Amino acid sequence: MDMDSIDTLNLLAPQMSLEVDGEPHLSSASSSCFTSKERDHAFTQSAQLPNGQKILLLKTLLSSVCERDCFYCPFRAGRDFRRATFKPDEFASLFIRLSSANLAEGLFLSSGLAGGGVKTQDQLLASAEILRGKFQYRGYIHLKIMPGAEKDQVYRAMQLADRVSINLEAPNTERLAKLAPHKIFLAELLQPLKWVEEFRSTVPAYKFWKKRVPSTVTQFVAGGSDESDLELLTTTNWLNKNVHIKRAYFSAFNPISDTPFENKPATDPMREHRLYQASFLLRDYGYDLEDLPLTKAGNLPLNTDPKQAWAQINLAGHPIEINKAEKRDLIRIPGIGLKGADAILNARRMSPIRDISSLIKLGVIAENAAPYLLLDGHQTARQIELF
Repeated sequence: MDMDSIDTLNLLAPQMSLEVDGEPHLSSASSSCFTSKERDHAFTQSAQLPNGQKILLLKTLLSSVCERDCFYCPFRAGRDFRRATFKPDEFASLFIRLSSANLAEGLFLSSGLAGGGVKTQDQLLASAEILRGKFQYRGYIHLKIMPGAEKDQVYRAMQLADRVSINLEAPNTERLAKLAPHKIFLAELLQPLKWVEEFRSTVPAYKFWKKRVPSTVTQFVAGGSDESDLELLTTTNWLNKNVHIKRAYFSAFNPISDTPFENKPATDPMREHRLYQASFLLRDYGYDLEDLPLTKAGNLPLNTDPKQAWAQINLAGHPIEINKAEKRDLIRIPGIGLKGADAILNARRMSPIRDISSLIKLGVIAENAAPYLLLDGHQTARQIELF
């Protein structure tokens, strides 16, 4: 029996629970344009766009049929569950209904791989083309690049989307073989990211959607292939510098029933959190891989954030003078972020900063920063108890 579009969406959207774009939170939705059944099944999430704006984002697969047998994946080939597929025009029509009813303000569209990467990518592109062309949809679209997609398909995706992505899943060829044995790390996954960077650097911006080059992200399954944090962060650091991804996402491995990894222990969610912290230090704070406080096994400590751990080793006996330090040194102090460092630089042009309360007003997390800084040559660690 054929399912209606809402029932199809209800089967496909939950399969995107492992995919990240922004900081998702489940959101209820309601509108008089939909029946009570449709409202109950509308699946949107609050997510933050690359420009910082928060929107209701529909994350869904176009199809949960997949010919690949990745060991961790809930819609891998051979797994026994009810699958579903949208045709591009059917999906586009449904999404426009959701958008018109203010139930979805943006779209993150992926798919299982059926009939090869090229055919699957064509279906994703067709969906986006109908939205942009027939329905004149001008909102946010994040399009997934399929493993095995061709170069011209990557270019077309960049012309239609605000963001494109392809998940590397593992940090290198050897680790990917343990996680997804029929995916090819260099040719199928890394190459499309290189193509995106090639187009970004050679094609004028006006040829892309809204005359802006789309941002690029990737995602790793942290703990899925028994990789170290050093392996993940080495690849992330290379991606930052060479293909200029907006960010890397990390998804802590959780076992799925009826998969080869169903008995593999789940990864501590704190590991995912520490990987994010370390990746931001590499991308935004001028840290090198050698600066990260890794264990002999190449992993980050779980009991403290990496910036704090670095400061304890390097700054505890050599605190930084807040009134003389340059920005690159200020942002090494725990509790001082990029905006906080700028605020300090602006404030001290007017007058020296002489007390912790002034730093608090500038957005500094004083209890984290105090042990590692000086105010006019004086240690401040004990002063924090007064505030």
